[in-house]
Amino acid sequence: MSNMFSPLAIPASAGIGLRSPHIAEMLTRRPSAGWLEVHAENYMGDGAGVQALERLRQIYPLSVHGVGLSLGSAQGLDRDHLERLRKVCERFEPDLVSEHLAWSVADGAYLNDLLPLRYDEEALAIVARNVETVQDSLKRRVLIENLSAYLAFADSSMNEAEFLAALVARTGCGLLLDVNNVQVSAHNLQYDAKAFIDALPEEAIGEIHLAGHATNQVGTDTVLIDDHGSRVPPVVWALYQHAVDRFGPRPTLIEWDTDVPVLDVLLGEAMWADMLTASIMFSRKQAARREQLTETRATPIRLPIEGETTTSMPVLAAFAAARTARPSISLALPPLEEEYHAAA
Repeated sequence: MSNMFSPLAIPASAGIGLRSPHIAEMLTRRPSAGWLEVHAENYMGDGAGVQALERLRQIYPLSVHGVGLSLGSAQGLDRDHLERLRKVCERFEPDLVSEHLAWSVADGAYLNDLLPLRYDEEALAIVARNVETVQDSLKRRVLIENLSAYLAFADSSMNEAEFLAALVARTGCGLLLDVNNVQVSAHNLQYDAKAFIDALPEEAIGEIHLAGHATNQVGTDTVLIDDHGSRVPPVVWALYQHAVDRFGPRPTLIEWDTDVPVLDVLLGEAMWADMLTASIMFSRKQAARREQLTETRATPIRLPIEGETTTSMPVLAAFAAARTARPSISLALPPLEEEYHAAA
């Protein structure tokens, strides 16, 4: 059943994470934002925040991001938590639902963290079973997010990107590509961040996350911490550009969870993401047009020559023959407005 879900639509533009300090301003200002994402666990009860989200979902497309399912738990999922998530999705009808490739429950105790898995066939079977249970319960495809890592299991038989690709093939789930997490993990574990992105299946990428991270000095080592507490840094923007080059535009979220700034800062970061994506796609279209023009101009003109001799055709006669044989070509330039629309 998990492989038969229809994809749901959300704009391939930049949205922001909805945080409680901004709810009132979002309701009164209704600023331009591609879409909103909320943490599912914050809306499993009732209250003013839930009522506000009922109103906001009428204005903005919505994504629900879970943090408590513990998809890596060998004991299986907490069915009560899954039922609460199902009710959140039923109530708010989000366009996207996502969770983390992590575990956070041990012997019935919830840990306030997202902990990494060992990447091998045994763990893959456990996560696949749990993902299929979620998708069958929600009756929709779920996006699975890559994790920030600070250490790796020595006995893993595959890397995280290979594990995610295998999970997609086995369950039909999608992927939430957190570009900041890729940068943090690649730096801390010393692997190629671009190679990680290139190893993911293009058709599975349903959403992208962008965020800032902290830099900590531990002895002589520099460790990146995924704290979601600052602007997107240049190194993450560069990696995002690589992801857009690789996959094309995707719904992209600006995450900010600690030291939350004023709303306009988040909206500004989302604007930069949209501008960067638009620039990449415009450059791609321009390159394709140049290539097409080059191929057209490179086509040789073959002239029918009767009574061809073994001697070369005189230069002036050759130009005269070419003018006669070549189709008429208008040199009139298109209006500026037409050129702009063609380029866009």
